[in-house]
Amino acid sequence: MLRIADEAQDKNMADTTDLTGDGGVLKTVIRKAKADAASPSDSLPLVDVHYEGTLAENGEVFDTTHEDNSIFSFEVGEGTVIKAWDITVQTMKVGEVAKITCKPEYAYGAAGSPPEIPPGATLVFEVELVACKPRKGSSLESLERKAVLTLTGFSEQGVEEAKGGSSSSQRRGKRKREEAKAAAAARVKAKLEGKEGKGKKAK
Repeated sequence: MLRIADEAQDKNMADTTDLTGDGGVLKTVIRKAKADAASPSDSLPLVDVHYEGTLAENGEVFDTTHEDNSIFSFEVGEGTVIKAWDITVQTMKVGEVAKITCKPEYAYGAAGSPPEIPPGATLVFEVELVACKPRKGSSLESLERKAVLTLTGFSEQGVEEAKGGSSSSQRRGKRKREEAKAAAAARVKAKLEGKEGKGKKAK
């Protein structure tokens, strides 16, 4: 039993990465993402995350998004979150869950953030990267359009021509339906007139 426990501990240590080189931010992957999953980048700097934060000293939860199943959003690399998050989330992929252990100099420092976080506290976060998105103000429609063009092999001009061809086909179809209706109406009218003519002859 002890050997199994030691092996499990060794495996966890092997999966733990020192992202800062000084032990200030340690990342342990809890759940890996798919190999082709997106990660934060210059074109996808906005991220959505689920997280739970605890005090390393006693395991007390001081903040979580899991209670109300909410999402926390921020832009990586802009200093809007603690240093440990900016450093770690940039290394993650969508779908990945990681444990982040951060010393106070990469969290809330010597002052802490009372009353939830005491001075000089080492913190542990479990973070799930839910999504990466373009920066606000960028054209998401343009990005999606490029993706469609890549998948279909169409050029911009080809897409427009295809749209135009589709519209022309729709117009032709509508015209044929109208002509068919007119022809049917003419046949009905002719039959009625024929019946009336026979009736008059019979009289």
